[in-house]
Amino acid sequence: MHSLPLRAALAAIILGAAGQLAAKPLVVCTEASPEGFDIVQYTTAVTADASAETVFNRLVDFKPGTTDIEPALAERWEISDDGLTYTFHLRQGVKFHSTDYFTPTREFNADDVLWSLNRQLDPAHPWHDKTSVGYPYFESMAFKDLLKSVTKTDDHTVVITLTRPEAPFLRDMAMAFTSIYSAEYGDQLLKAGKTGELNSKPIGTGPFVFQRYNKDAQVRYKANPDYFRGKPPSETLVFAIATDNNVRLQKLRANECQIALYPKPDDVPGIKTDARLKVAEIEALVTGYIALNTEHKYLSDVRVRQAINIAFDRQTHVDQLFGKGNALVAVNPYPPTLIGYNTDNRNPPRDLDKARALLKEAGVPEGTTFTLFTRNGGGPTNPNPRLSAEMLQADLANIGLKLDIRVMEWAEMLRRAKKGEADLVSAGWAGDNGDPDNFLGPMLSCEAAKSGENYARWCNPKFQELITQARLIIDNEQRAALYRQALAVYDADLPWIAMAHPKMFTALRQNVEGYVISPLTNNNFATTQVK
Repeated sequence: MHSLPLRAALAAIILGAAGQLAAKPLVVCTEASPEGFDIVQYTTAVTADASAETVFNRLVDFKPGTTDIEPALAERWEISDDGLTYTFHLRQGVKFHSTDYFTPTREFNADDVLWSLNRQLDPAHPWHDKTSVGYPYFESMAFKDLLKSVTKTDDHTVVITLTRPEAPFLRDMAMAFTSIYSAEYGDQLLKAGKTGELNSKPIGTGPFVFQRYNKDAQVRYKANPDYFRGKPPSETLVFAIATDNNVRLQKLRANECQIALYPKPDDVPGIKTDARLKVAEIEALVTGYIALNTEHKYLSDVRVRQAINIAFDRQTHVDQLFGKGNALVAVNPYPPTLIGYNTDNRNPPRDLDKARALLKEAGVPEGTTFTLFTRNGGGPTNPNPRLSAEMLQADLANIGLKLDIRVMEWAEMLRRAKKGEADLVSAGWAGDNGDPDNFLGPMLSCEAAKSGENYARWCNPKFQELITQARLIIDNEQRAALYRQALAVYDADLPWIAMAHPKMFTALRQNVEGYVISPLTNNNFATTQVK
């Protein structure tokens, strides 16, 4: 007589357990803290993952796992015959996030696109001066000169007019700095005198709704039930911040996180033999490098930069950091898979005697000390920053130079590097759009030297002329020829020690499904779940 109630009770327990399982969060162990959530102020991948890939969308997206573009907040577009006018037809029915700090009264429309782009373009925009760092990507990619106007013809049609043709423009429009914000939320914050909250309480249309950020610990999100591509399968997403890649792997093995970003390459074979784990890997558009501050004493002399380059034991450095076969020794600022890679450029052979002679010729006293800024945690472009710095230190000691290694937290290092405080900066770059311009413009252009994103603070007029000209040309063969010329100028001037083009790895639990690794190194979890 008790069988029915007992069965019902068991069913309730089972359903409750299933509900608890379904509510299990997806925890991702990430390598650093985001600098903020107002993505247009920043250029780092970790900040983009925490904002552009979770909270925001753009008019155009990259197809998962590729550098090909697809529609996003714009359903379609037309380009004028002269390549100067782009007409975007906006997706209708898209909703902005509702939170305890903002409730939208309307759906996404053209006003939000105008607000987001004109904020960066127009000095008269009420939000233009509401950032302490400017708009580094917008500025370093010369968008303020490229965009003639951003206007609307109706609530669902936006027209962007350019001052010149720009070959990579649609790919650029898929990058994080073109993320679309809520104009209504911007107006609310401006009226309340709380403009700083745009950087700490973001609102977008993306797959996840921001909940809270505990600095240097975790970022929490919940699935957006109204996401235009469908609610993500993970109800809760947590970014657990662990700067040490050993700690990330330990947490993954303990199931404290289900995804661990950027394991050390020499840990990958062991991960592959663990039946509970798996590895996603890709030949990424990535460069690890050391910028030489060309404005600083001695380093302003190309002979000194040449001496440092020929003292650097590249092959040993790359093999020690990444393991044999996991990275290509870099010659140019971007990998050989992109157009215009200059095969005539060669890393100079290691020659300590010649390096010492060059230093003597340039008047550099024996025992001169240079400062090196590096980060406190490993990432895809440098899995072991401390080891890398110490190896460079030993190389420079061989030619009578001292290296003062200064290890600091990621955001602090970036802030100080942009101000030009360091002699050398250990850095890396992940391509955002599969175009050479995305490497050369943000990292080596004169615009980027002004904004501080170009840590070498190198501004070469000939180089600048060539990459500017390449932006104007649609034909890939003509563009490639210009990039080869620009890379020859770079090679003669040596503003960097180009170090490596590494493979990228992500470690996952076996029961994680729907994660797609990207050659652009961004991490989007809109389709990822723990089964």
